[in-house]
Amino acid sequence: MSHFLWIEDFDNSPKATANNVLGSLFDDSYFSEDKRQLRKNLKQHGVFIELSFQDGLSFICQHLYKIDYVILDINLPAISEGDTINDAVLKKLTDFQAYQKQADEKEDEQLLTEKCKELREIAGFYLYTELVVELGFPKDHILFCSNHGEEVKSIKEAFESAKIALPTIYEKSAHEVQEWVKACYDNPYSRLRRGIVEGCNYLKTLTTNTLRFNDFIKEDEKKISLEDLVSYIGVLENFLPLQEPKNKERFYKLFVRTLAHEWEAADPKNLNKQNELFAFSWIMKMSRNWLAHGKVFEQLAAQDVAYLFIVNMRAMFDLGNDLLTYEKNLLSLFTDVVSVEKMLNSIGDNPKKRDYKNPAGRDIPLVENYAALLKKTGNTWQAINFHDALNNLQKNKNKTIESEYLIKGLYQIFWFLTSSGGVYIPQNEDEIKNFPALQYQFKHFKYQNTDYIFELARHIYNRSFSVER
Repeated sequence: MSHFLWIEDFDNSPKATANNVLGSLFDDSYFSEDKRQLRKNLKQHGVFIELSFQDGLSFICQHLYKIDYVILDINLPAISEGDTINDAVLKKLTDFQAYQKQADEKEDEQLLTEKCKELREIAGFYLYTELVVELGFPKDHILFCSNHGEEVKSIKEAFESAKIALPTIYEKSAHEVQEWVKACYDNPYSRLRRGIVEGCNYLKTLTTNTLRFNDFIKEDEKKISLEDLVSYIGVLENFLPLQEPKNKERFYKLFVRTLAHEWEAADPKNLNKQNELFAFSWIMKMSRNWLAHGKVFEQLAAQDVAYLFIVNMRAMFDLGNDLLTYEKNLLSLFTDVVSVEKMLNSIGDNPKKRDYKNPAGRDIPLVENYAALLKKTGNTWQAINFHDALNNLQKNKNKTIESEYLIKGLYQIFWFLTSSGGVYIPQNEDEIKNFPALQYQFKHFKYQNTDYIFELARHIYNRSFSVER
C-alpha cells in the first residue's frame, strides 16, 4: 500500500471528513469522531494524520521518507491546543508574516496570536512550498482540499503573490478527491517502492545470527559481512525514485541487477535440499546470470520485482515462518490470488502419479510445464532438472525465446524445487505407448495457513501458470 500524510485540523466532524476523503479506501468502521482514535486507526494502514501547521511542518522536515503522497488542508491552526510554538514556526512568522519579538511579554503574546491567525488562512501554502520548493517533493503527489470559499481566495492570492502556479483545489466531498486517493493508494509503482523501502528499513535492523547468505559461498574471502549487507540494503532502499519514471521498466531492470549482483560468488549447490531456500537461491543465481548475459528483464512488471525482492531476502536472511508486513504489502501487487481453500485443495498431501492426459484434481500443473519446456529445448525425453533445462534454454543463442516465458519460469522454479519426487521417464516402447507424456510424482510440503510460504504460493500461483499475465 502507498503511504499518505494528511494534514487536517478536522474543524467539522472528523468522521464525516475522513469518510469524504478516504471512503474509497477504508470501511466506515475505521473512522471515528475522536481525533486521536482516528489517527491511531489510520496510521495502521499507512495514513499519517497531523492536526496543525507546526505538526505538519515537523513531519515534513523529519519523516518525509515515510510517505508517498500528501493531502493538504488550507486553513490550519499554527499549533495544536496546549503546544508551544517551536523555532521553525517562529521563523516562518518572522520571515513571511512580519513578526518581530516584542520586549513586553504581553504585547509579544498578543502579536503572536495575531500573526498565527494570519498564518492560519494560508498555512497550506507554506506547507506546499516547503514540500515542492525546499524539498523537491513531486507536485502531482500533493492534493489540496478546502471546504470554504474564503480559504481558496486567500491561498490564490498567496500563490499569485509568490508567482507560483496554483494547483487545483477540491472540496473534500468532491468525487475527484476519493478518485485521486484511490488511484494513488493502488498505484503499482508506489506500492512496490513503498514495500521495498519498508522492507529495507526492517532488514537493516537484523542481527548476524539471521544471516545465511554465506552458506552459499565456499571461498572465505568472498563471504560477506552483515555490515556489507546493510550497505547493500541501503542502496536498494533508495534506488527507486519517489516520482514514477516514464521508463520505469528500465529502473526495474537496473534494480533487479543490483538486487541479484551479490549472487555472483554464490552457488546454490552448496545447499542441495529440496525446499524453498534451495528454490530461492536458484532463482536469484539464474537471475544474476541472465542479467549479465541476456535481455530477459526488459519488460518486468511491478509484481515481478516484488517477487524477486521477497525471494532474495528470504534466501539471504532467516526471517522466520510468518509472513512479514512488508512482504504482505508487496504480495498485494498480485491481484489474481488463489483462495486459501482452493490452494489447500490444490497442493495435496500425498504422493501420487498423474497422467498428463488425465490430470488428477488436487495438484499443480508441473508436468505440462516441464513438457512444454523440453519441447522448446528440443529434448523430448531428457532427464534433466527443470531449472537446468530453463537455464539451457536461455543460453541457446540459436533460439528466440520470449522474455515472458523465461520470467514465468523463474516463478515455476519455486514449485518444482519445493516439490519432492521427480519426473518419470518412459523406459521402453511399451511405456512410451502407454504414457505418451511425462509424469511427475511429487508431494508438496504441508503449508500452514500462517506460514509465509503458503501465502507466497497462493499469491504467485496464477502468475506462475496462467497463459496471460
